[in-house]
Order: sequence, then C-alpha cells, then structure tokens
Amino acid sequence: MEETQKILVTEESNKERLDVFLSTKLNISRNQIQKLIDQNLITINQEKPKKAGQQIKTGNTIEISSALDVAKKIKNAKNENKKMIDTVKSIFKKTTKTKVEIIAKEKDYLVVNKQAGLLVHPTQADESVALSKILVSKFKEIKNVGDPIQMPYGNTLYKKNMENPRPGIVHRLDKSASGLLVVARTQKMFEYLKKQFKDRTITKEYLVLVYGKIKIDHDIIDFPIARKKDGKMSALPKTTKGVSNDKGKEAKTEFWVEKRFINHTLLKVKLHTGRMHQIRAHFLAYNHPVVGDTLYYQKQYKKWTGKLDRLFLHCYKLGFTDLNNKYQEFTIATPKELTEYLKKIS
Repeated sequence: MEETQKILVTEESNKERLDVFLSTKLNISRNQIQKLIDQNLITINQEKPKKAGQQIKTGNTIEISSALDVAKKIKNAKNENKKMIDTVKSIFKKTTKTKVEIIAKEKDYLVVNKQAGLLVHPTQADESVALSKILVSKFKEIKNVGDPIQMPYGNTLYKKNMENPRPGIVHRLDKSASGLLVVARTQKMFEYLKKQFKDRTITKEYLVLVYGKIKIDHDIIDFPIARKKDGKMSALPKTTKGVSNDKGKEAKTEFWVEKRFINHTLLKVKLHTGRMHQIRAHFLAYNHPVVGDTLYYQKQYKKWTGKLDRLFLHCYKLGFTDLNNKYQEFTIATPKELTEYLKKIS
C-alpha cells in the first residue's frame, strides 16, 4: 500500500502558487492539481486550500492522499468515472517508477541524461524520488561518495541512518530542466570533478529558448547574483550610482543566437560560472526570460507560453577530464517536447 505523500515547503518555494509548486513536484498539469483539490485530496497543514492559486509559505506541510484513498473517494463521488481514477493513480506511478537514461557507465563516473521534472537530489523535505536515490539503488558504491554530512545536532529531516542526501552529486540541473550530468562513483573522481568545477575547466553548454527577439548575435551577461529575502536568486546591477557593486557573487553567462522566431529567440548558452538559477536569473535581468519559467518571468510574456509544462532549458553538451587526464565530452539530442514546441512557434 502506498503511503500518503507529504511535502514540506522550503524557503526556496516561499510565496509560490500551490498549483505551480505541486505541478513541478509531481510532474503533472495544474488542471490535475485543481481536480485533486476539488476532491479534497490535498491539504495544507491539514486544511483544504482556499484555491489552487493559494500562496504557500516556508514550513507548510502539503499532504496528498495516497493512490488507494484517491481511488476510493473518487469511486464514491457522484458524476465521476474510471478515467479520473486512472489519472490519479498514474500521478503516483510517475513519482515512484522513474527511469534514468545512462549515457556513459565508467568505473569512476556515470554520465546521465536527466529528464525534466526529476530532482537531482532530495531537498529538506526528503522527497522519495530523486536522481541520486535512483542511482544509489542501482550503483550501491555511490552511497559512500561525496562531501561529509554537515547538519546541526538534533536535525531529524535526514534520519534514515544519516544517509548523504547528495551521494556522488557534483553539480545540478533545475528540476524543470533536462540534460547531461556527471555523477562520481568513487571519492577520488568526486574530488577531481569538484576541482574542475572550482577551476572552471568544465564544459557546459545549453539550448535555451527565451521570450522576445534578441537582435545581437552574441553577448555576455555578467551581472553578479545574490539570494533575495524570498529565496529567489537576483541578478544585481554591476554599478550603483556610478560605484562598482560589491554585493552578490560573480556570474558569467555567454550566449549565441541559434534562431530567431516572431516572439522568441533560440540560444546556445555557455556557463562560465555555476550559480544557482544562473541562466534563469540572468535572462530575466536581460529582459528575455526563459520560456516555461514560473519563478523568473515577466507577465507580458505569459500569453506566448502555450502548453509547455517545463523549462525550455536543456544541457546538451558536457565535457570534463577523467582520472587518466583524458578529456571526455558528451552530447545529447533535444527532448521531443522541446522540438515539438519549436515547431509550434515556427
């Protein structure tokens, strides 16, 4: 029997819409979230949400009834049918039977193609489905790879034998993004990859679709990035009243225009630094937010979004040096849902 799913709202998601938050967490549509709310199957701190767009707050506990309870309640409800039961059951299957495409399997590392909608590692809510957990279940040695666990005394969020929440994970991709990731299978490779990221010798290139038409063919965005009080990352001006800004962390994003559409621009993006949400925060500050972004967006572009329930952000190229000092580079095709979206706007 599947347990009722509980999700703890962390600071990063403070003041986010409930339906947007759960749509990302469960990888389902906002319309399906509304149906679950209508059936009294979602609660916030054990109370029914007032509406699907209700703001959630740090520390809220969101509870989604188990697939079994969902099926029972829908079956007894008036004017409901088997299709709704199957839809809800499929939600939970998505979150418990996720497959990961492995691009390269070497004794010291794995290269994987992370799908959109999958967390790289659990947050403080200790989600049951994450890339790191899936890989540890298949490659047991990864469990002991990574930085030492540093948590305050008495923290019970990771109480399952104090497992490392980020085993083998050296870098990340946002949950709603997709693409290539390297995961260390040995501690030696973990440390070597960390050094390469620190020295900025790793190659990371992305395919990104942004709103609006960018007129120049190439540019570099180098606004410093800092975390705001609401948990979101913000690109700061380089100068304030003519004086250099010493706030925020250095961040550098380089891009080249691949193709221009009527209301969009397709870009090849190269990261020279690896700040959290760097691409998303930088292009919002550049007045060309990433398509499909529900966190870093501008209202005037909402009408152009269409049906894309993910970020149009895909890491298609990744390069690094292995323990034999040999440079390894990998590329991956663009996901079907993104190529289909490009056809719609052409």
